[in-house]
Amino acid sequence: MVSVQNITKEFGANRAVDNISFEVTPGTILGFLGPNGAGKSTTMKMLTGFLTPTSGTASVNGYDILKEPIEVKNRIGYLPESSPAYQEMTVLEFLNFIADCRGFTDLEKRTARIKEVISLCHLENVGNQTVETLSKGYKQRVGFAQAIFHDPPILILDEPTDGLDPNQKHEVRKIISGMAEDKVIILSTHILEEVDALCNRIIIINDGRLIIDQTPDEIRNEHGNKLDEVFRKLTSSTHNS
Repeated sequence: MVSVQNITKEFGANRAVDNISFEVTPGTILGFLGPNGAGKSTTMKMLTGFLTPTSGTASVNGYDILKEPIEVKNRIGYLPESSPAYQEMTVLEFLNFIADCRGFTDLEKRTARIKEVISLCHLENVGNQTVETLSKGYKQRVGFAQAIFHDPPILILDEPTDGLDPNQKHEVRKIISGMAEDKVIILSTHILEEVDALCNRIIIINDGRLIIDQTPDEIRNEHGNKLDEVFRKLTSSTHNS
């Protein structure tokens, strides 16, 4: 489970995340929505240990992000926005590097896991290419491969289908859906059709504050049938950054 307790992040006079609390249990695909500058990526970076909260905290499977950051990171798979990777490495070299980072010391288990992840993410044809030569879609798949490599119970995905063509988006959504039964999956996206296709719960934040935490059906029943119209109405006061 992921439990967020009154988490706040300030950058000087700017409060990017303002006293947010929520919990997510296994089997949930949580769509984390908001306009540009609403605080989505900042919240994700605090949960994964890339940023330290100004106040508040969170726990991952009972481990506090401030007191036990290594234990937290061992249980999280994180796909940051734009899928950063070492550009000069081949895909196989990069995944072997991730295996080192994740403690796969047994050669047989390492080889089997690399083969499994390559198959799952459809990277068979590019294993010997350097990351810098890949299309954006393949780079995104490589980023997804590193996030799931250690089969973590928590996946935090920032714009996981950004820049993919429709077929690639479908493949990534299929992978996410197939993993959802026993994991917590939190994904940030601007694509509302993706929320409809994947998510069984939605959080919307606006100006750093949580304004909606409901299922898609609850949102429709309360606010109207079209999710894009609901989103625009609820976030119209946010100034894009």
